[in-house]
Amino acid sequence: MARTGRPRVLESRPPAHVPVRGTLVLIHAFPVNARFWEAQLGLANEGWHVLAPHLRGFGEAEGGTAADTRIDDYASDVEALLAERGVGSAVIGGLSTRGYTAFALYRRAPQLVRGLILADTRAEADPPGARPNRLRLIDAARVGGVSAVADEMVPKLLGATTHARRPDVVAAVRALIGESHADAPIGALHALMTRPDSTPLLGSITVPTLVIVGDEDELTPPALSEKIARGIPGAQLVTIPGAGHFPNLERPEAFNAAVVAFLSRL
Repeated sequence: MARTGRPRVLESRPPAHVPVRGTLVLIHAFPVNARFWEAQLGLANEGWHVLAPHLRGFGEAEGGTAADTRIDDYASDVEALLAERGVGSAVIGGLSTRGYTAFALYRRAPQLVRGLILADTRAEADPPGARPNRLRLIDAARVGGVSAVADEMVPKLLGATTHARRPDVVAAVRALIGESHADAPIGALHALMTRPDSTPLLGSITVPTLVIVGDEDELTPPALSEKIARGIPGAQLVTIPGAGHFPNLERPEAFNAAVVAFLSRL
């Protein structure tokens, strides 16, 4: 089993004069940490109590991650956070691999999920052809640590527009990856390889759902987000132009506007 550790949390509460509308939990992508969501903490000004946990092994979370980590382990950590904070239900947002965590949380405890934000993710299990690359990256992480993971992944995580025009974002993503515990990518990659297929779950999702994708995303191309949006009854799809796999960092204004519009309808 994965070693547990209470995830430390980035948190933002609504100003005193703004009525609280609910809790928004934002689950960070692999291989970064909760600081990934710093540009979204201002959503508290819209009346949302924003919680962005550092998942086990990433950022300031206690401990590392064992090599046999599963997606459900991360979902269990989010459940524990909600219980600790006394939150009965929340809007759950997950980007990239943490979309898998959001699916797992809905599968495990749908009563905790008031709404879903699924960004730059996919519903399918890892295809067999992906396994060699996962194992190669695990080996690279064992030998070269998180810097080797950054070398491999940064070129793929951001869109062509960002690489050409936003060197500050490129540097920020590399720095976020460097803050992880040495073994965190190994456990996370195992979780990705062993995740279940969530495609059968889509039709049973009954909560309001926003699907977001960058139009330059090469890791999870827009067609995959379109498939998720078609599969979930009533889901809304928003495509962010000029963004790759991390639109919340690459185009934060457009990303936040889509989220605010969605939350305003809950």
